[in-house]
Amino acid sequence: MKVTALIMAGKRSGVLDPLAENAGVAQKCVVPVHGKPMIEHVVEALAACERVDAIHVVAHEHDEIASIPLVKRLSDQGRLHFREGKFNLVDSVISGAEGASFPLLITTADNCLVTADGYAEFVDKALATGSQAAAAMARKEDVLAADPVGQKRFYEFSDGEYSNCNTYWIGSQEALSAAEIMREGGQFVKFPSRIIKAFGLMNLIRFYFGWGSKERLFEQVSRRFGFKLSILVLSSGEFAVDVDNERTFAVTERLLNKRELARAG
Repeated sequence: MKVTALIMAGKRSGVLDPLAENAGVAQKCVVPVHGKPMIEHVVEALAACERVDAIHVVAHEHDEIASIPLVKRLSDQGRLHFREGKFNLVDSVISGAEGASFPLLITTADNCLVTADGYAEFVDKALATGSQAAAAMARKEDVLAADPVGQKRFYEFSDGEYSNCNTYWIGSQEALSAAEIMREGGQFVKFPSRIIKAFGLMNLIRFYFGWGSKERLFEQVSRRFGFKLSILVLSSGEFAVDVDNERTFAVTERLLNKRELARAG
């Protein structure tokens, strides 16, 4: 089965990202990382993934992105399409899904470290579990192996601690309503009150105290929504590192350089 990939490449209304300002570009997603625009790393990985068919780039400003040679080539081939970014995440996802064939793989333009194999792993696990909506996570120990000093907050369950990889799955048009979970921006570790609104009070209590495994918690959440939601654990902690600030920018460049040296060696 082939999936449609949505790359969320929007920007905050009226705000120039500090990384973009430092790089002299209009939006964060085209900031050069390890020699090329960060979104190019994501497009390249998705284009090389045999599980991915069409690629939809959801952005407020298309011109800088469209001028990237790889993006232009895929666009000319009819494989890559632009969709209009909105000024909240849920409406942007709905815009990105316009004209798309389901299932959807949703990722972000700053996920420079997720590989083609990483996306294929996520798709395969989503299909194998029969998930209608899912989020990719990495184990704490794997994340700390990639970035020993950076990540401080993890989702805690009785079977371990995990970090979000900013990669999501929507299995069908009906399951698109699961995107409403993210209407206030996610960040459930920082803003627990959002769990009440999205998942319910009892699930917040279970989440807060780490009662039960992630599978058990999401069984409860699935019943609330009426379809299966899952946490899918990926094999690399690097997939949980995205380019948010100067520190993660430096970490990402270091890890990409390490990969390049490994290939050369």
